[in-house]
Amino acid sequence: MSLVLVLLAGGLVGAGLLLTGYLLAQPRTSGPVALAQLDARLARGRREASLTADRRHQAESARMRRLGSEVAQSLETRGVSLPRTLGAALSLVGQSQEMFLARSLVGALLGFLVPVLALAPVTALGFVAPVVPLWLMLIGAAVGTLVPYADVVRAAESRRRDFRYVVSSFLDLVAMNLAGGRGVPEALQAAASISDGWAMVRIRDTLEAARLQGTTPWAALGQLGEELDVDELRDLAAALALVAEDGAKVRDSLTARAASMRKRELADAEGRAAARSQSMLVAQLLLCVGFLLFLTYPAVARVLG
Repeated sequence: MSLVLVLLAGGLVGAGLLLTGYLLAQPRTSGPVALAQLDARLARGRREASLTADRRHQAESARMRRLGSEVAQSLETRGVSLPRTLGAALSLVGQSQEMFLARSLVGALLGFLVPVLALAPVTALGFVAPVVPLWLMLIGAAVGTLVPYADVVRAAESRRRDFRYVVSSFLDLVAMNLAGGRGVPEALQAAASISDGWAMVRIRDTLEAARLQGTTPWAALGQLGEELDVDELRDLAAALALVAEDGAKVRDSLTARAASMRKRELADAEGRAAARSQSMLVAQLLLCVGFLLFLTYPAVARVLG
């Protein structure tokens, strides 16, 4: 047990020395670069605070956000930024960049220490040598870092699929409002006010922000499509920008796009159902193989015995 404590103390001291050197080696930031970083953080904070309905009910730890803010600031000073696809995934799931970085850092630390804690009992009993391989701790740290990323990507893919379903219904509602004689901005606002689902509220808040800022609704929808990485919203914004003055053309275009999106969603649902059917078939075959082995094992054992 004393050797395990020595190893833990050495690991903590080494981590402290590494962190101290990391903090001392931070490069100096010039004034223009600092102002640009501040503008980027303010813009990201406005996006995170205003537009998602489910985010208003999501509580994030203040300590974790402070830790993530320090990590984000350190990465920005070194010119390191998160990929755009990861930013879109975080925006979809309603998680801040600071919270994601804090979760990744904590996951890496836990993964680094888990091998030591897992081997401590058997080391104390004398079954294994009191040495934990460094590669095992590094693998644990890598796994702990990737777990939050995989969680965010999986949740974002599910929510992006739900968002596409909502967009197809939104197009039908906009076409119906245009058929009733409303203009394009009024039709967009009326269609977005039908539902209180998180996706429709996101669209409604985007349109409201565009009205207050004096920008066109289709430009705001295109920006939202870029932010969430949803191609349907980008295509909708481009189509509205082209035919915004002609109500009949807008209505026909939206109806055709909604029908195309429904066909695509049906094809995706059929593909997922087919994949699940294949996985069920594989599971049934494995059960059959196991049952046959169970039946033939006594006879085979008697012959070979």
